[in-house]
Amino acid sequence: MPENRTVKTALSHIDQDPSKVLGLTVGPHTNIKPGQYIPKADAQSPPSLTFNAPSPSTTYMVIGLDIDAPFPSFGVLGPILHWIQPGLKANNSELEITKPFVANYIGPAPPPGSSSHRYVFLLYEQPEGFDGAKYAPANGQNLSNWHRMRYDLDAWAKEIGLGEVVAGNYFRSN
Repeated sequence: MPENRTVKTALSHIDQDPSKVLGLTVGPHTNIKPGQYIPKADAQSPPSLTFNAPSPSTTYMVIGLDIDAPFPSFGVLGPILHWIQPGLKANNSELEITKPFVANYIGPAPPPGSSSHRYVFLLYEQPEGFDGAKYAPANGQNLSNWHRMRYDLDAWAKEIGLGEVVAGNYFRSN
């Protein structure tokens, strides 16, 4: 299982600094607090994101992961990639999507009998010149599950030149 130090660091920042909490609306649930429980049926569509961006000209990228797959006590397949969405632009505090996804959003789907999983969303400033088409499946196809398992965020962040996490949040679901 990849170590993903980035996720551990982001979770500690979320707990320590409220300004680092990414605004999430998931289905009918608004203003999601870190660790809040959301039924999986309510989280099958991509969340809406809010963030008080310091500059409206900055472009952001969000990455979503299930860090407890397949079971919190047995994470051999995790983390599982749930979303990579580049091209987010601030419109007031809302982040609007301006580019195609790199990895389409998939909702929570813990296996039967599992305790709740943590679904983490990390916001980054998008690297200058990032070309999402280079990393996305051809012709806007959905990313296969095979490419989602054991996702090494740290390696990908290094490859594309991602900086530090700007904001993050997570919810639990099963």
